[in-house]
Amino acid sequence: MSGIIELLAASGDRTPCSVPARKADGVPAVYLHSGKLVIAAQPTQITTILGSCVAVCVWDPVTRVGGMNHFMLSIDAGAQTATPRYAKYATATLLVDVTLEGANLARLEAKIFGGACMMAAFRGTGQDLGTQNVEAARRILASAGVPIVAEDVGGEHGRKLIFNTGNGVALVKKVLVSPALR
Repeated sequence: MSGIIELLAASGDRTPCSVPARKADGVPAVYLHSGKLVIAAQPTQITTILGSCVAVCVWDPVTRVGGMNHFMLSIDAGAQTATPRYAKYATATLLVDVTLEGANLARLEAKIFGGACMMAAFRGTGQDLGTQNVEAARRILASAGVPIVAEDVGGEHGRKLIFNTGNGVALVKKVLVSPALR
């Protein structure tokens, strides 16, 4: 995880993604916009919609601290990419912030979602944005020693993701796009 200190020292967009609502059972529910992240030390339901973007969910099963990012781009071109829109900054920030909330890096479990190839012209090439985003997430988590315990990535459909930081459960629903809109 070389460079985390530099990444965190750089200015980035760490504004809240939305004001938490409450579900009927009282659990806070947050919608995560692209280029944002959410950290929760109490049970929270985090929801997002993914196409070629990737969401990394992390959770410590002992402290039950968890969080999720939603990044759009895999490339890292220097200081100007020090925002959660980019894989390296979004994932490094997620890992650091959950540990600041009480999670133990050695116990973290990761789940990754998204990375669809939404444009037919790029299917099968392995060069589509979704594939690059998934590979970036895998590489960053491996370098931090955080195991990926589940994933639902790739394909040609979007996903609705709901992650519960209270128990580490992630629910995924495929979002199909009409062929006329592709």
